[in-house]
Amino acid sequence: MEVLVEKVMTPKEKLIMVTQMATIREVLTKMREHSVRSVIVEKSTINGAYGLLTFKNILQAIVAEDGDIDLLNAYDIMAAPAISVSRKLGVKYASRMMVNSSIKRLLIIDDNELQGILTMSDIIGVLMDSVENH
Repeated sequence: MEVLVEKVMTPKEKLIMVTQMATIREVLTKMREHSVRSVIVEKSTINGAYGLLTFKNILQAIVAEDGDIDLLNAYDIMAAPAISVSRKLGVKYASRMMVNSSIKRLLIIDDNELQGILTMSDIIGVLMDSVENH
């Protein structure tokens, strides 16, 4: 039986969200408080796109702006629309997509509403469980 993304993903309720207008200083503070390396940027309209902000995006922007994190907002540097899949997709297809696209995170979106996030760590956890249970 195929393992679906919804069984492995981190649900929306556990994700750290920021608004598009949050300053990078605010984003970094939230990331440190919650010990996460990425945050979801809320969509601005019902038909809008969710964004993803990672340490890598932020570091690249800080270098480009000579370190002034108060001049940048989440909107300025987020990856949007973030790459996403449905929660009903098989994990093997999601992991193949991540490997082929060289990404570590996929947003899980159905009907343009965020359901959760799937990370490489989530997938590795499933693989480790299956190895230990055999």
